[in-house]
Amino acid sequence: MSQRREAAIVGIHEYPLRVAPGVSSLQIKAASAAKALSDAGLNWQDVDAVYDTGTHQNIGGLGISEYLGLKPDLIDTTSVGGSSYEFQANHAATMIASGKANVALLTYGSTAHSDRRAIGTGGATGQGSPTPFNNMEDPWGMTLISNYGMVKARHMHQYGTTDEQFANISVATRYHAMRNPEAVKAMTDLEFVGVNEITTQDVMDSRLIAWPLHLLECCMVSDGGGAVVIASKEVAANCTKKPVWIIGGGEATKYRENGGDITVSAGAQSGPRAFADAGVTPDEIDILMAYDSFSITVMCMIEDLGFCSKGEGGDYVSSGILKFDQSGGPALNTDGGGLSSNHPGERGIFLLLESARQLRGESTAQVNDAKLAVAVGNGGQLGSRHSTSATILAAD
Repeated sequence: MSQRREAAIVGIHEYPLRVAPGVSSLQIKAASAAKALSDAGLNWQDVDAVYDTGTHQNIGGLGISEYLGLKPDLIDTTSVGGSSYEFQANHAATMIASGKANVALLTYGSTAHSDRRAIGTGGATGQGSPTPFNNMEDPWGMTLISNYGMVKARHMHQYGTTDEQFANISVATRYHAMRNPEAVKAMTDLEFVGVNEITTQDVMDSRLIAWPLHLLECCMVSDGGGAVVIASKEVAANCTKKPVWIIGGGEATKYRENGGDITVSAGAQSGPRAFADAGVTPDEIDILMAYDSFSITVMCMIEDLGFCSKGEGGDYVSSGILKFDQSGGPALNTDGGGLSSNHPGERGIFLLLESARQLRGESTAQVNDAKLAVAVGNGGQLGSRHSTSATILAAD
């Protein structure tokens, strides 16, 4: 099946600091947007579509447009947690292909670390006022981290997956992080104990946070942000950098159901849709940028997107193919991921950023001749209501 080339990522920027006291999330967004536009060879006046979740600023699409001085023809404020930016990239590609926009700007900024947000330790629903969900869930003491621990425990019970197998995910992402100067600085600034490559034994020896999740299987809490510019093929033809084409996308949500399997994510729906839309298969993918809030999130994404069969993820991640300099499968989270590079709260935009770097040949853990990448975000909580969206990208 031929792959369409109607919309492409033409500009990117990742805010370099993971500890940024005295800087607001809006300032991070504005600085990142300016540099992403410069990266593309475009300016503010070229932007006619704004994509923004409004998270942490309480201003939404109207506010961000005013703050950046934009008068867009199109605003999209889809907000579904960590996968929001894959949803938005897919939406932008569709609107650009239909002629509704020419240049879309996606921005994200967060000061979660500097704000000392206790991400993961609050009630499971994360809601401050009564909802149809929290009155049935929060009284039982479930936290965000224990939600993911519950899914890992179920995976181990249901498929026989071991702690050592899960640990390979953390080992691979740290391997890549140690080649990324910004990730090394992040771990240093956040006072990681041991800024170095790690072993599976190191992961298993790290302290338990929420059984059976160990410390080195849990994402950091950092500041950070970035921006992505997506443009039409006509605009892309005149941009500074070679385009990274968005060739397919899929979106889905999932929630608790009687008889449901919590080890199956919404990616089991959105992944196949994205691959079918792009006309490619998982076997063709060179780069897998999977949302790594925890090791279990990655395990489910690998299985549910079809890189291996359900329940076979343990053997898959233990085979050594996740590292950028190995062959046989896609390289995983080559920037270091949320486990070892950054996680300001919603990491979806960084999946797009590193996918674009890889397909441009600009990564610090560059895969030789990378042609295809998938960015798969996960928002909400894996063991309950969540969203998963996949975006398939191709080199020019």
